[in-house]
Amino acid sequence: MSDIDSSLSDQPATTVLEGSDLIADHVKRLPGKPGVYRMMDGDGVVLYVGKAKNLRNRVSSYAQGRGHSNRIMRMIAETREMEFVVTSTETEALLLEANLIKKLKPRYNVILRDDKSFPYILIASDHDAPQVLKHRGARKRKGDYFGPFASAGAVNRTLNTLQKAFLLRSCSDSVYDARTRPCLLHQIKRCAAPCVGLVSPAQYGELVAEARAFLAGDGGVQKALSKEMEMAAAGLDFERAAGLRDRIRALTYIQGSQDINADDLPEADIFAIHKDGGQACVQVFFFRVGQNWGNHAYFPRHDRDDEVDVILGAFMAQFYDGRDVPRLILASDPPAQCDLLAEALTLKASRKVEIRTPERGPKKDIVDAASLNAREALARRMSESATQARNLRRLAEVLGMHAPPGRIEVYDNSHISGANAIGAMVVAGPEGLEKSQYRKFNIRSTDIAPGDDFGMMREVLRRRLARLQQSDDAAARPDLIILDGGKGQLSAALDVAAEAGIDPDTDGIRFMAVAKGRREDGKGGKRVDRTMGAVGEQVVMPGRQPFVLAPNDPALFFIQRLRDEAHRFAIGAHRAKRKKAIAANPLDDIPGVGAARKRALLHHFGSAKAVARAKAQDLAAVDGVSEALAQRIYDYFHG
Repeated sequence: MSDIDSSLSDQPATTVLEGSDLIADHVKRLPGKPGVYRMMDGDGVVLYVGKAKNLRNRVSSYAQGRGHSNRIMRMIAETREMEFVVTSTETEALLLEANLIKKLKPRYNVILRDDKSFPYILIASDHDAPQVLKHRGARKRKGDYFGPFASAGAVNRTLNTLQKAFLLRSCSDSVYDARTRPCLLHQIKRCAAPCVGLVSPAQYGELVAEARAFLAGDGGVQKALSKEMEMAAAGLDFERAAGLRDRIRALTYIQGSQDINADDLPEADIFAIHKDGGQACVQVFFFRVGQNWGNHAYFPRHDRDDEVDVILGAFMAQFYDGRDVPRLILASDPPAQCDLLAEALTLKASRKVEIRTPERGPKKDIVDAASLNAREALARRMSESATQARNLRRLAEVLGMHAPPGRIEVYDNSHISGANAIGAMVVAGPEGLEKSQYRKFNIRSTDIAPGDDFGMMREVLRRRLARLQQSDDAAARPDLIILDGGKGQLSAALDVAAEAGIDPDTDGIRFMAVAKGRREDGKGGKRVDRTMGAVGEQVVMPGRQPFVLAPNDPALFFIQRLRDEAHRFAIGAHRAKRKKAIAANPLDDIPGVGAARKRALLHHFGSAKAVARAKAQDLAAVDGVSEALAQRIYDYFHG
């Protein structure tokens, strides 16, 4: 693969071309070879990424100015620059196109949204007693990976059952090395306790081998356990027979909990697409070792006029960029350039990959079930979108905005008397809550008094607005900022906005706060509207008197839902931080003190607090702790 010579894309300094004229000028110097082209606007933002079997022929079609949809005509008119990459084959061009689309997310391409890494089950092999655990992300740890699973919940359920069936340890290596007696998991018969020698390394190795074989699809594991159970019962070893019976039941649960019988699908992914009202849903089902390991719904971004085969082809190419490819892919509709896509995936997987659209038999039944799920998911999505649009319109009316907000940011704080303080931001838009845009802020300032909510809000907004001012991304600019609180929080937010050079009137950013209000007797609590007999919320905005929305106003429910989501996210982040702080050991932060030395220090002194009080010469008396390390530990605790 090589870049085209600069002469292909450089324009004469005296000529300023744009749109179809610019494209026509590039065509003169393009080769008739496979490659990838990028169209960009005047700011260098990529508008479109495409691949071609013949670059000259493909790009020249954009210069003709006829036969294009309105979307393509807009794209051509906005083009101010183009870049090209020549590849050896069209297959390489397809793989590069998928990679660039996923990375650059051009406005005019079909985009795979809600992209995430799927969880796997890992049986690690970098320890004498292999650990079984959930894994997500890069596969850097040595071991066997089984998956993908569609959700963390599916992995957790399978892991829970695997522990019952094979008694493999799930604890971390540091916890394992520090054990002196069996943990609770052994007591409830979910671990063989290799940490304290209750099972020999050879016996534990057999359990690990059985688990690997089962996850790899070996159906003989359950039969072998059944024979062992019969032999144990015949030998009057009823306790062992009962244990084997429980393990067999656990394996039966995994095999019997599948929604679709897929005995003839040892390894396959199923794609089903449904399009309606200019939107599309792609359902992806994962089948491994003849078991349904879950499904996930995607709603790719595309043009209303894009055909189903084009959407599905672009989606599948991006889906497998960075993911393992199974041997068989079943699709409800043949994707665009199906043969080329199969060839590209075969090249990526280094083994043959088939893409089929079954027309009869059990495979057709499974694809039909996936198609039903896609249709139902899209119907729910469209219903939610319509409700969201109504809520945004009503909110704009209530707040006196000229148009429904495209991006809403909601802020809340969470702490206990100032400890483990966290600020949280949740984001909502026309498509609902955008969880990938959520952010949490660790409160860093030491000048904020414990429990000073106003000071915390200032710090959070100061950091957020400073980042906003440095960004050129118009989509990340909020139209409405909602604060959980009253006049104090709103005043703090307006002060920070003024410091950042943001004028709510000219910059188009509205600020509001939502407070619980006061009762008629002046005591704290929610404001009660006695005429309506229901609870209201007090809305505070700059330039307006605080007001209470009617209890049956859809805008009230919408605001409450947003505020509750911000509160939930803030509380969750605070609890996670507090849990981490409680479990933290100060010895973990000292360079040169690993698991073995930490264990030796704790065994010698009894606690980390006692280690902190010890003298350097006492620390040096511990096995494995040199005088230099003892001095380093002493200096760490004494500055």
